[in-house]
Amino acid sequence: MAKQIAFDEAARRSLEAGMNKLADAVRVTLGPKGRNVVLDKKWGSPTITNDGVSIAKEIELEDPYERIGAELVKEVAKKTDDVAGDGTTTATVLA
Repeated sequence: MAKQIAFDEAARRSLEAGMNKLADAVRVTLGPKGRNVVLDKKWGSPTITNDGVSIAKEIELEDPYERIGAELVKEVAKKTDDVAGDGTTTATVLA
């Protein structure tokens, strides 16, 4: 299969859109008045959580370039979880 190539403004917009979609889903859980998010899993019952990295892991986007942007932010959340064990929501929103 041939690789798709995107660059310039269109590529940046797609990456940013993917990053924003993931950050917006996580952002609602930030702070003392943060809300919970319900995750519909492919198997098993839905899960209610307010953990940024758990939410980030479950997000899958259709557009390939938006998916790349979301994967970049997921990596930020995973690294923060590995190093600090907390602050994944803040790291995701700041990224």
